[in-house]
Amino acid sequence: MKRASILFFVLLFSMTYSQVKDYELGSSNIGRYTQQGGYFDYSDPGTVNIKVAIWGYVKYPGRYTIPINTTMLDLISYAGGPLTDANLDDIRLYKIDDQLNQEMTKYDYNDLLWNENLKSTPDKIPGLGAGDVLLVPGEPKYFFRENLSMWLSILSALISLTILVLNITRD
Repeated sequence: MKRASILFFVLLFSMTYSQVKDYELGSSNIGRYTQQGGYFDYSDPGTVNIKVAIWGYVKYPGRYTIPINTTMLDLISYAGGPLTDANLDDIRLYKIDDQLNQEMTKYDYNDLLWNENLKSTPDKIPGLGAGDVLLVPGEPKYFFRENLSMWLSILSALISLTILVLNITRD
């Protein structure tokens, strides 16, 4: 009997802790506005909330608790927007459904920022599901002003060497 009760408690607790916790009803007010370690809580107490992640070239990458009706644009806005190095023509949404099927979808948001005219067919802005991961790729862009001091020091050293060689060969 003792073994059966221990087995029962082990099975009960293992089922409780093995549940997916990407859905929440309402929001917990414990640590609501603390943003430590890349976790951000934008949950709505009146609706179902989901947990998603955003990685890459955004201002605040991390894990977010957001309302279930949040779109990709909302999540990028919550994350502080894309950085200047972000490639907005290759935003990827990684989804896993209930049957553990994985899906990666690419989106191009350069049109949203840089086109002056609206397209004749509106693009559908996708919603997010629990456990989704939004990837905003990018690569550091080269700006000349960042390396200006290095180039000026090299140039001044070359000029000094040239003047030294000219003074030595002249005499």
